[in-house]
Amino acid sequence: MSPPTRPAVPVPTPEPVTSAVPTPVPTPAPVPVSVTALADRVRAASPRLGGTRLVVVDGPAGSGKTTLAGRLGAALGAPVLHGDDLLAGWGDLEGWWSRLADGVLAPLAAGRPGRYRRYDWVERRFAEEHDVPLTGALVVEGCGAGRRAADAVAVLRVWVEAPPDVRLARGLERDGEDMRSEWLAWMAAEAAHFAAEGTRERADVLVDGCASMEP
Repeated sequence: MSPPTRPAVPVPTPEPVTSAVPTPVPTPAPVPVSVTALADRVRAASPRLGGTRLVVVDGPAGSGKTTLAGRLGAALGAPVLHGDDLLAGWGDLEGWWSRLADGVLAPLAAGRPGRYRRYDWVERRFAEEHDVPLTGALVVEGCGAGRRAADAVAVLRVWVEAPPDVRLARGLERDGEDMRSEWLAWMAAEAAHFAAEGTRERADVLVDGCASMEP
């Protein structure tokens, strides 16, 4: 007697295998900059800091922030405030913003002139005071200028970048080879800061600090 025939068991069709890794989103590239166009954009914006249109220029050290900020300030007829003048030395990346906010931004928002004390990098101490007048525009440049705390008051957030080797070479040319360890430590600290703040991703304009700037 032959064994009973077992009924066929249907075999399920396997689901197509899909990768769990999401498709990367292309990173926006810096664009050629027209200083005149940036200035026009600032003038067209409504002030968010009392009667002042605040521009913040951020990016890693040695990227070209100071150059761009100077040209933009000249085009706007606006003062330029440098974050390096508020830093209390190499280890103060996070601390300088409170001096800016308390001494400059808060008074301007209330319709009063601001004031800050400049840090002397040679003497390693804060030196003379500087007044910040009530003006139609103010440019603040420095590592950390474009942090989230600026979003509510800045009309334009600019990010300037350049390759690490270029930035380090620029920095050592300015500060000297004996500052290499300070520069390397700073570059690591600023990278962590920018990642935590999402500074590049939140910027309104991305600028190539190695490219020539249009008038």
